[in-house]
Amino acid sequence: MKDYYYFLGIPQNASAEDIKKAYRKLSLKYHPDKNENDDYFSDRFKEVREAYETLTDPQRKRIYDQNLGSQQRNVKSILPPKIKNFSASKIRAQKDEEITIYWNTYDANLVKIVPFGLEKPNGERTIRIKEFDSQGKFQILLHATNTILHKTIVQGITITELAENESNSDQKESLSNPSESFPKGQKKETKSKRLVSLIIFLALAAMIIWLMFN
Repeated sequence: MKDYYYFLGIPQNASAEDIKKAYRKLSLKYHPDKNENDDYFSDRFKEVREAYETLTDPQRKRIYDQNLGSQQRNVKSILPPKIKNFSASKIRAQKDEEITIYWNTYDANLVKIVPFGLEKPNGERTIRIKEFDSQGKFQILLHATNTILHKTIVQGITITELAENESNSDQKESLSNPSESFPKGQKKETKSKRLVSLIIFLALAAMIIWLMFN
C-alpha cells in the first residue's frame, strides 16, 4: 500500500493547508512540462497528484487512514533498517549521460532515493543527470526507513561532472604519443632485439676485418 503522506513529505497529522502546500511544491518539481520526455518524473507527478486527491477528500482520507494504520500494525519486521548495497555504474559522468544506480536494503518498509522519490526496498534504476552544482557535483541519497521503529538510515553517492574534453583526453594523449600505446613488456622486448642485432653486426664486421688482414 502506498504511503501518501510519505509521498508528500508530511506527517500523518498534517493539516489540510499543509497538504496543499506540499502538493503545490512537489507538483511544480515533478511537472512533465519541466521534465519533458522523462517517464520517471511523470510517474512521480502522478503519484503526488494521486496522494493529494485522496488526502483532500474527507471520506477517501478516512478509509485510507484506516487501511494504512492496519498495514503498519501488521508489519512483521521490528529490526532497524540496513543498507546492504548502494552503488552506481559510474561516479564520473557528463550531463545527460546514463547512469544506473543499484540498491539493496533490509527491514525497511519505506525507501526513498533523493532527489528522485520513493522506490522499492531493492532494485536498480537508470537515470540522467541534467544539472550539476557549482562544484560539478551531484549527490544521490538513499533513505531506508522502518516506520514502526521510526528509524531511518541514509547513504549517499556523489557523481562528479566529467567535462567533454576530459573524456577524450586519454585518446588524444595516445595519438600524440604513439610509443606509449605499446605495453611495457613489448617495449623491453623490442630493445633487447635491437641490442642482439647490434652485437651480431659488430661481430660480423670484426670477423670480416680479421679475414681481410690475414
